[in-house]
Amino acid sequence: MTARTAAAGLALLLAATACTAPAPPRGQGGTGGTAAGTACERPAGPPAAETATTIDVIEQAYFCILGSYYGGAALDARSLLTAGFAALARELDRHGRDLPEATMPALTGDRKADWAAFETAFRKITGQVPGLGDQPAVVTLEAIVASLGDNHARWTHGLARPPGHYDGDGYGLGLQASADGPQVHGNPAAAVPPLFVTAVHGGAARAAGLRPGDVIESIDGSAPFIGGKATAAIAALYEPYPRARPVRLSLLRESTGRRWSVTLRPGLYQRDLAELQVVRSRLLDDDVAYVRVAGFAPDSANRALRAIARLRAGRTLAGVVLDLRGNGGGSPDEAVRLVSAFAHGQVTAYQCAGDGRCEASRTDDTVELVGLPLVVLVDRSCASACEHFSSAVKALGAGRLVGTRTAGVISGPAQAYRLGNHTTLSLPGKRHLGPRREVIDRIGVPPDHYAPLPPRDAAAGRDPALAQGLRLLREAS
Repeated sequence: MTARTAAAGLALLLAATACTAPAPPRGQGGTGGTAAGTACERPAGPPAAETATTIDVIEQAYFCILGSYYGGAALDARSLLTAGFAALARELDRHGRDLPEATMPALTGDRKADWAAFETAFRKITGQVPGLGDQPAVVTLEAIVASLGDNHARWTHGLARPPGHYDGDGYGLGLQASADGPQVHGNPAAAVPPLFVTAVHGGAARAAGLRPGDVIESIDGSAPFIGGKATAAIAALYEPYPRARPVRLSLLRESTGRRWSVTLRPGLYQRDLAELQVVRSRLLDDDVAYVRVAGFAPDSANRALRAIARLRAGRTLAGVVLDLRGNGGGSPDEAVRLVSAFAHGQVTAYQCAGDGRCEASRTDDTVELVGLPLVVLVDRSCASACEHFSSAVKALGAGRLVGTRTAGVISGPAQAYRLGNHTTLSLPGKRHLGPRREVIDRIGVPPDHYAPLPPRDAAAGRDPALAQGLRLLREAS
């Protein structure tokens, strides 16, 4: 299971706690708005079919952000409206429909009055450009949420399954690259060159003969990195249905020097059943328990601990390797429970409100201690709850981290709210800090032992991080 799959599991968890804000009262001349600070409410039952995005939906999201986002109280709401209007103007220009009247209204800093001015302008402009459907509203709301610059704030809409999809099917190009999941969408600065294939799961990538270690030199003619910084081109590798389109890759196989190009068409493919398991385990040489946790889904901590117990039965283990590479997160409670098997009586993190007041997240000391040396394998796709776990292990001295710095995608635990068109707005109500009140978001957790995966090792099936972890456990025994 990839980081992207784990992230999808997190989205399902969030969707279970969605909300609907009260219907906004209409104000002066039909341009009024919801009272600033109105809290979002959680609905009961599953969402209905998605309907069109309207200015009323944007209004609901705007006041939901101001009232429920942890930084909402201190936020200059004009930044939200400016970002939204800029996106609206670009959309008009993109369709050749720009208008002389499409100018940003004057904003004063009064949240309700500014919304009324924005709504009036929006209705006037979009009323003159029929035929664009709800796309002007969609891009406006997307930009408002994006302007928060928060990797756990998102608007989920337009979800659809491709025809013929069955549970467990993969969709896309069928490959995973060294820049994946949280790096691409949450913290692109965490990605480092070169970009190369780390796994081939099926589909077009397998049919084209791609292999781990193949370096991706360009995507649709664009470089994945410029000056060492990731570009937007990488996102084309992971576009979901129905936005995904054929992608032209230029590749280098370092072992042979071969250079070639191939066009991969996204589609459904059957995944290996083992990839669908959240927890996988096996016994390594020197009696080391290896447990891979692909995401912090419900009961994943118990599954990992049961796996260790099974491997421990009838033998004396030298230690435990927990492989969290590609773990995109999930439930913070599961992360805390797993940490609690390696440390008691400790703070694992702090969750802080916008006013600076923080609540400590503490270990669950009812969980039995494993009592074995621990090595945790991490990479740049370890995000969110995975970083909660990793930072706690590091700060509490419960084990050693091996691999590369984590993703730095841990703004705070998000709460999902349902909007009037049955789409979902997810917002962190608290800011996450590490056990020492350190900021992890956008920074990540550094490993105790740096062990990156170069393309040549990926091609040869070598795992430098696992090899380093086993050396550490041998030294500790």
